Amino acid sequence: MPNRKIIHIDMDAFYASVEQLDNPALKRKPIAVGGSNERGVVAAASYEARKFGVKSAMSSVLAAKMCPDLIFIKPRFDRYRAVSQQIREIFLEYTDLVEPLSLDEAYLDVTQNKKNMPSATLLAKEIRAKILEKTGLTASAGISINKFLAKIASDFNKPNGQKTVTEADIDDFLLPLKIQKFHGIGKVTTEKMRSLGIFTGADLRNQSLEFLNLNFGNRGEYYYNIARGIHLSEVNPNRLAKSVGAENTFESNLSEKNDLQNALLPIVEKVAQRLQKKNVKGKTITLKIKFEDFNIITRSITQQHFTDDVEEIFSTASGLLKNEPLEKSIRLLGVSVSQLNIHAKKEIQLKIPFHDFF
Repeated sequence: MPNRKIIHIDMDAFYASVEQLDNPALKRKPIAVGGSNERGVVAAASYEARKFGVKSAMSSVLAAKMCPDLIFIKPRFDRYRAVSQQIREIFLEYTDLVEPLSLDEAYLDVTQNKKNMPSATLLAKEIRAKILEKTGLTASAGISINKFLAKIASDFNKPNGQKTVTEADIDDFLLPLKIQKFHGIGKVTTEKMRSLGIFTGADLRNQSLEFLNLNFGNRGEYYYNIARGIHLSEVNPNRLAKSVGAENTFESNLSEKNDLQNALLPIVEKVAQRLQKKNVKGKTITLKIKFEDFNIITRSITQQHFTDDVEEIFSTASGLLKNEPLEKSIRLLGVSVSQLNIHAKKEIQLKIPFHDFF
């Protein structure tokens, strides 16, 4: 597959930035979007709050301790979706090859673009400027020859910056990079790689394909390739989804069912929002639980009718959680809806990230 020109656009502290935009009194102040009660969870934090260590998926109690002046704001998902649609329309002025990852980020393939501009770097700069002009919000961008490299690059000059990684830059970019910065390598895999002496991109590249397959199974080839900057996945705006889901890894393990029920709601809300945004419904609701020892279980219920209703999904997932005997603390909860009514929908723009719940 020939090299492409890929841009990864990532809005800067999106939910918090929207709140600061709409309420000038919040500008330059530490704010957290999320619940402020003792079992609340931070959905997003402004950069002013992040300086104190506040981040998404953190308990509100801990966030308030870390930042005593933290201001909690109730999420307004309708507003975030509306702004996201404005941003999506800007993307489509440049290319039809737009693959959304969530409300605040997307991949764009600009190899062939509507402006006939040869420089993806200049295109990214122009797109970011137009987002600022139309919405008042800043965005960061990564530009490279594939999605993997563009995704990592977009984090380098945040907020309100961009970074280009050319084919000639790949070694200088990847080899010194800490392994936890590689997209697709999570906390558990990072710890396993460290136990094997793999701390950087250079360490990963030094491993043979056989070694990686032996230790990481069918993911071994993926790790072998990304260590060399190889990623063949195309930007796909018409991804047909089999399920819609979201999950959250908690800042601290939870063991009380009341705490878990409270943490479950924002996850369900995100799932319902995705279903409604894409006008799809599903019959099977699945609860995923990861325990403190990293063992994972799933529990599902299949209904006779399709649903995208947040209360119905929450009631079902909550019931599954209540029925589960919890002898160990929990580090992650996830909810997904499958058996979607997509038979009559030939093209559905849907990409499901399974990471932070917002």
